[in-house]
Amino acid sequence: MNIEQEQFRVGVIQPIELFKETWQLIKDEYWLIFAITLLGMVVASLVPIVLIGPMMCGIYMALLAKIDGGKADLQLLFKGFDRFLPSLLLTIIIVGPFFVMLLGIYIPMVVMALAGERMSQEELLIFIGILIAVELVLGIIMVGLHSLLIFAYPLIAEHKLTAMQAIRLSSRASWQNLGGITGLIAVAFGLTILGYLMLCVGIYLVLPLIMAATAVAYRKVFPLETQRFGESVSSFGR
Repeated sequence: MNIEQEQFRVGVIQPIELFKETWQLIKDEYWLIFAITLLGMVVASLVPIVLIGPMMCGIYMALLAKIDGGKADLQLLFKGFDRFLPSLLLTIIIVGPFFVMLLGIYIPMVVMALAGERMSQEELLIFIGILIAVELVLGIIMVGLHSLLIFAYPLIAEHKLTAMQAIRLSSRASWQNLGGITGLIAVAFGLTILGYLMLCVGIYLVLPLIMAATAVAYRKVFPLETQRFGESVSSFGR
């Protein structure tokens, strides 16, 4: 079967219940999943952009192995390099608009700094208002892009899709589950804020839960073939 033609599930993401379910699934191996997630982020930071994709794929491989009834395995983290090229291209596509957003913010700020003394107070207020509006629009675009591509990395990890195949399929599935995806991101954002409030250390503690919840959402939308017949077999943990 062509994975792009597969009929994904719709209306199966209930954000609060999903996070509760996720915690029940991972709590017995939480510290191992914490180590896998943290190590993946550290390795990804060594060569930004280049290593983000393989590490994201590796993290999702480990999480899906756990979710599908197996065990989280640290070795699966580095199997993400088997998906190096498509995950790299996906990262470039995702990160590109982020750099555009940064330029859209910092170039006007430089212009304002250079021309600040020659601008009247009224002109300065108008300039600041436009800058805030641009930041808001770019921020909305980035959130929208992230929402549509939320399943792209796990699709590459599980099905070895190309970057464009993963983008198309993730976009279709996310759009038809937009309410659930929006709620998922909102709860994740709330947990992130809570993590920052815990002297910023808490962010590292909630990150594995957020990543695992995304993987659980993915599995609900894209179930294993065997799950449709009442079975559960990990495609990574064999």
